[in-house]
Amino acid sequence: MMQSKFPALCVFLSFFTFVELQNEEEKPTWPNYRVPVVLPQSVSRLDKAKFDAEPRLDVASSCGPECHKHSATPTLEDLKDYMSYETLYSNGSRTMTDVGLYVFGSRVEPKGKSRSKRQIYGHDSRFSVYGKHFLLNYPFSTSVKLSTGCTGTLVAEKHVLTAAHCIHDGKSYVKGAQKLKVGFLKPKYKDGGKGLNFTDPRILEKMKFQWIRVKRTHVPKGWIKGNAIDIGMDYDYALLELKKPHKRKFMMIGVSPPGRQLPGRRIHFSGYDNDRPGHLVYRFCDVKDETYDLLYQQCDAQPGASGSGVYVRMWKRQKQKWERKIIGIFSGHQWVDKNGDKQDFNVAVRITPLKYAQICFWIKGNYLDCRDG
Repeated sequence: MMQSKFPALCVFLSFFTFVELQNEEEKPTWPNYRVPVVLPQSVSRLDKAKFDAEPRLDVASSCGPECHKHSATPTLEDLKDYMSYETLYSNGSRTMTDVGLYVFGSRVEPKGKSRSKRQIYGHDSRFSVYGKHFLLNYPFSTSVKLSTGCTGTLVAEKHVLTAAHCIHDGKSYVKGAQKLKVGFLKPKYKDGGKGLNFTDPRILEKMKFQWIRVKRTHVPKGWIKGNAIDIGMDYDYALLELKKPHKRKFMMIGVSPPGRQLPGRRIHFSGYDNDRPGHLVYRFCDVKDETYDLLYQQCDAQPGASGSGVYVRMWKRQKQKWERKIIGIFSGHQWVDKNGDKQDFNVAVRITPLKYAQICFWIKGNYLDCRDG
């Protein structure tokens, strides 16, 4: 059964290459954004962290697109509060950093009214990625596994982007977050030139993870505070700093364009869905609806994929080259009450100009290197 899936994956990847070549001719272009500046203003020490929350591989909310579209626009003071962030260190200590926000660009309000259902939609369109050539090479190699069960994406030499709920439930850190590790998929045995068949289930079982400990973690206050006022999912992202460089190619982050500007309105992401243990699962789908902070889509997904980096490939005019960038973080689902009918949707957190500025500063420590979103 597993071998029969491999030709289908090859056909799909050929189609994916064809689609990319088509896009190269059309050249969907990364928009230019006026990126704001997010700078630390003060740092205060907090009590030692508690690690008593149950790990969550998925997150749910009752606030859907219409709720967000009709909610009050946050004030500057609100945004400063939401973008402040808590930092957890490997020894259990933590700090709260208040921030200042400067040089705001114009806010673009995306529109859309389509709806979709959650998780698996009839035929399962996910692809388990087989073959060392795919698994250990870009872009699939940027996907990593968290010891709490979620997925993350390499975004710098020592940094991993993931979902906040994978390490913090809004009230407390999850069990295991203090000793959080990031796993890198690698073959247990080298083929030694023997040409091992990496589509063979017996060989797949010999794939293992190499783990690196996390040094510190940043979580926006909007996630911690927002869970009480139904905006938590808008800030469901976190950045992990590893104790040592991972020495692999990583994917850049970018500001999320409106859905209508994405190539084919399509997004892509890979993660470690818990119904396929040990497998890296790839999927793509169309964006059907969006708010300023969230993307609603029909990507088939299961718990464990949370924290996956949602990416697209577009033309960078200034550099005259194609670039893949992470424009969002897969979060989970939202329940929506539409005319008395409960519906749920898969959701990804968009990287807005403000979030880009914050995450970039976490990585680089210098806002001058964070002007190109």
